[in-house]
Amino acid sequence: MKTAIVIGATGLVGSHLVNQLLDDPRFENVKIFTRRSTGKQHPKLKEFLIDFDKPNQWQHLVTGDVLFSALGTTLKKAGGKAAQYKIDYTYQYNFANAAAMNGVATYVLVSSAGASPNSTIFYSRMKGELERDIAKLNFKHIHIIQPGILDGPRSEKRAGEKIGVAVLSVLHKIPALSAYKPIHAAIVAKAMINACFNEKKLLQTYTLKGVFDLAEQTV
Repeated sequence: MKTAIVIGATGLVGSHLVNQLLDDPRFENVKIFTRRSTGKQHPKLKEFLIDFDKPNQWQHLVTGDVLFSALGTTLKKAGGKAAQYKIDYTYQYNFANAAAMNGVATYVLVSSAGASPNSTIFYSRMKGELERDIAKLNFKHIHIIQPGILDGPRSEKRAGEKIGVAVLSVLHKIPALSAYKPIHAAIVAKAMINACFNEKKLLQTYTLKGVFDLAEQTV
């Protein structure tokens, strides 16, 4: 049985992921690192409340078999591009680096459709830079999940995203927009778990159709 490590456990995908991991008999322990408590109670769950700006206080605790990274925020919630970059890139990269140095074998990252370090769009470029730099770390297996816009109930209201889900639910039928079809967070979480049992390659990237297919696999 495996020990899972999760960051982003309070987010839309992360909350589904933690629930699925706790219900999955293949995982003996689920360690979550978060800035605020999830409020969850479970015999398999161990929660660490940390300050991501102080890695010396927590990096030695990042031990286990699989690191699932679902951390992220919006530009509006972060308060600016620099603050969003710190959460979406710096915190995730530093945590992944600590895991790699501690011998964690597998890394599963929720990225974004259209991610590219060469993109002229800030968000896509930030996600692409993270993918590029994560690939250089010493993991045995790296899985990058690139979903479209995420669907599912959130703790905070995101009117723009809700509208986007409604619009893309129709427009994704246009071939040029097919990669942006809305996908429920629970499906993304299931795909993340299935990915960690796929050890065919060192680095695997799953675009939207691949994420749906991966979630349906029996592993």
